Amino acid sequence: MRKISSGTDERGSNMRIALARACRLAAPLAAALLVPALWAAPVEAETRVEKPHLKLGFIKLSDMAPLAIAYEKRFFEDEGLVVTLEPQADWKALLDRVIDGELDGAHMLSGQPLAATIGCTTCWMNGSRQWTQAHVVTPLSMDLNGNGITVSNEVWAMMKPGLPMGPDGRPEHPIKADHLKPVVEKFRMQGRPFKMGMVSPVSTHNYELRYWLAAAGLHPGYYGPNDISGQIAAEVLLSVIPPPQMPAALEAGTINGYCVGEPWNQQAVFKSVGVPVITDYEIWKNSPEKVFGLRADFIDRYPNTALALTKALIRAAIWLDAGGNANRREAAEILARPEYVGADADVIAKSMTGTFEYEKGDRRAVPDFNVFFRYFATYPYYSDAVWYLTQMRRWGQITEAKPDAWYVETAAKVYRPALYLQAARLLVNEGKAEAADFPWGSDGYRAPQVKFIDGTVFDGHRPNEYLAQFVIGLKSGERIENGRLVTSGP
Repeated sequence: MRKISSGTDERGSNMRIALARACRLAAPLAAALLVPALWAAPVEAETRVEKPHLKLGFIKLSDMAPLAIAYEKRFFEDEGLVVTLEPQADWKALLDRVIDGELDGAHMLSGQPLAATIGCTTCWMNGSRQWTQAHVVTPLSMDLNGNGITVSNEVWAMMKPGLPMGPDGRPEHPIKADHLKPVVEKFRMQGRPFKMGMVSPVSTHNYELRYWLAAAGLHPGYYGPNDISGQIAAEVLLSVIPPPQMPAALEAGTINGYCVGEPWNQQAVFKSVGVPVITDYEIWKNSPEKVFGLRADFIDRYPNTALALTKALIRAAIWLDAGGNANRREAAEILARPEYVGADADVIAKSMTGTFEYEKGDRRAVPDFNVFFRYFATYPYYSDAVWYLTQMRRWGQITEAKPDAWYVETAAKVYRPALYLQAARLLVNEGKAEAADFPWGSDGYRAPQVKFIDGTVFDGHRPNEYLAQFVIGLKSGERIENGRLVTSGP
């Protein structure tokens, strides 16, 4: 597994780090000789980074960009950090290595810190029944949006004749799963299971794909205490596939579609093996995506290091959204390197620069497909955590109904907006950020969210009321028992 040491030019990174270390060692001696008063002054405890050498993990997706940019633009170095970035094989391995201390932190699925903290035994990873409970937290959200749902060429050919067309002859968007429903039914009549891939049972991709399907009356299946397949009562069978493998699985016919982050939807278009039909921006406008995850005891033991990491990542997010995405082409070139995403720069740039290609040649402007900083994207809202928890409950990963207070308390255990705002205040004081770009007066909850494809309203303060709106999905008094939906109480 290739490791990258902190710096802009990889070939010279070892030399530069060695020089930096030498300078740090020499600096106190020079200060003692030239300016005795400065040498005698103690370093302020609140500014000292306790653990400067860090190893951070990521998965090869475009939304790991804040880590790559903080590294390449030396924002980590500015904060006194010497960082090694290391790609991971899959999301379970990444989480396990953070929990075990092999990684100090990582680019994570938003559901991972929550599932780990509550000890969600039905939130399995890559077919494994083993789940480690650990207190994992996040001081920063890494992005909004960034995912898409792609179907095979065969499925697209079956869907397309039934789609409403615009004056330009192109399909009207958003394309709802209502247009997939007759295809699934035809598969059923032919005795063929309809299979779709997603990256993890606790990923946004899983919940967004389920949301899209269920909004059209297609059941994506439940998880159960003794059945971690997530396919109980399913009309569409969902399974875990690592993101880079999805286009190949689609081409081979192993799956009929998938939900994934970029560049793997655009890769399907590039290779002519599938057609993206909808983005998550169209399922839930400005939906929260990845987070940066750390163990809670890491923050307790190294509070200044956690603060420095948060500052560097905020600066990277600012850079990524600066000037109306003016830096995105450069970002795409950086991400294209094999040590990061390892996909063609032009493929990455299709979505990173504010466009998205659906059917080949059908490229449309989606300026907010990837959002890293605007709209308070980096602020870790409690309500985002609550939404993920409602989806775990909706699909049976949380096996029993919980009171609203439980959702509020769990969100506060995992999401750390106070740490985020502390980092933001330091950046503003240092002239590296604008005060107007941060939600200083927030209580940690977004205003009720209304931009869902099915028209539902999500109020993070009322999770059970939100769950009660859905025709498909577990509600209060319902649970899965022996593979069946059971209702208890009056």
